Amino acid sequence: GAVGIGKNVLGIIEKPAGSVKQACAAVGQGRLMMIYEKFFAEYSQLTAQVLLTKESVYSKTCRIHARETFEELLAMNVVPIVNANDAISVDEDSYGNFGDNDTMSADVAALVEADLLIMMSDIEGLYTDDPRTNPAARFVHTVNRIDEELEKMGKGAGSAVGTGGMATKIEAAKIATEAGADMVIANGADVCILHHIIDDDFTGTIFKADKSESFHIADFIMETIG
Repeated sequence: GAVGIGKNVLGIIEKPAGSVKQACAAVGQGRLMMIYEKFFAEYSQLTAQVLLTKESVYSKTCRIHARETFEELLAMNVVPIVNANDAISVDEDSYGNFGDNDTMSADVAALVEADLLIMMSDIEGLYTDDPRTNPAARFVHTVNRIDEELEKMGKGAGSAVGTGGMATKIEAAKIATEAGADMVIANGADVCILHHIIDDDFTGTIFKADKSESFHIADFIMETIG
């Protein structure tokens, strides 16, 4: 989002990369936050910006400080708006960056020991294949355990928007569920979807928490970055 806004403001036509992408993120980040502040202000709700890199979660010291910041903001009834710090880390394969918002949201859920992670997509949830190209694709309402067969479904059922498709959402679900959180994928086009999820009356896919006592977010990050 920050890169996209910055790119438009700077009048850059081609897809930015390297230091140009970092500059776009730096220009766009403040404008992106202004949009969030404007909409939340309509509900008299305070917001705060929290920019993270993978090091924020991997480093024990940074992780402790980040968690304390989240806890303090929530105690003050302030909504943290979390984004990757693309102004200093834009290489999606590097140590610093998350690569996609799906993974970042799961890392944050693990960091704060959340009970539930809700992901908005442009489809209702997980299907056995992409429902837009395969009419025979079946909807999956509940996932109790993530296995190889399920991961194959995610590679076929992609999302049309964003850097993360269904495959990254399943990868995020592995992080969230092993950390002890349920995870829901639902269609963000429904403006009342959060109310429906809270009322447990919604169309979507729920991944049940499957907490692993051996799970540690820093170890998981090291595995993903090699």
